[in-house]
Amino acid sequence: MASADLARKPTQMREVRMIPGVSPYAEGSCEVSFGATKVLCTASVEKEVPRWLLEEGRGWITAEYGMLPRSTHTRSRREASRGKQGGRTLEIQRLIGRALRRSVDLSQLSGLTIQVDCDVIVADGGTRTAAISGGWVAVQQAVAWARSQGLVEGAVEVAPVSAISVGIVGGSPVVDLCYEQDSSADFDCNLVFGAGGSLIEVQGTAEQDEISVEQLTELISMGQNAAREITEIQQAAVRKVANG
Repeated sequence: MASADLARKPTQMREVRMIPGVSPYAEGSCEVSFGATKVLCTASVEKEVPRWLLEEGRGWITAEYGMLPRSTHTRSRREASRGKQGGRTLEIQRLIGRALRRSVDLSQLSGLTIQVDCDVIVADGGTRTAAISGGWVAVQQAVAWARSQGLVEGAVEVAPVSAISVGIVGGSPVVDLCYEQDSSADFDCNLVFGAGGSLIEVQGTAEQDEISVEQLTELISMGQNAAREITEIQQAAVRKVANG
């Protein structure tokens, strides 16, 4: 981990980078980095929907999440070798799917599923928020591809969705926690934002000590400001793809 990640101002995010179109085969892709954390997000368009949606006239967006064996300080076994996914993995990929489904009117994706795969290359805190933010860029490309192939009709708006972690570390509010900050936080929280800074989801836990409502309000405000910055980076990545 870079020492600069700990030397930041409390309201300052780590450097956020998004490289779109990194996979030559996926309909949408983005390599996203929040500081040292790096996640590869790909979006695949499938001409089918879950059975329970067959009569609904809607499409679907879902996600899978995984960490490469040496994405962390010590090697972890691939979940496939253990025969099942862990509870943390299931919880994270459900969060990613819920968040990204808020970006599109699913009735406009009738008969289609966008499968978003998020593979953590380096884990230094904030992998789920990076996956959501980068996943949105991949979904945007996938929707554009589906339109180009005549799989959807008309303009399909992909509304902004971004995510950021916040927390209380050493008694002070901090945005975009790296691993060292997250592991020692009194309180940490993952925030998912939609258009205009509206909240989509809040996941927070008092790890060491409870916080006041006023402190939570401050953290959410910090998260909103960070989400605006992330949205600008997402839009720049989308424009880069559109401009070739």
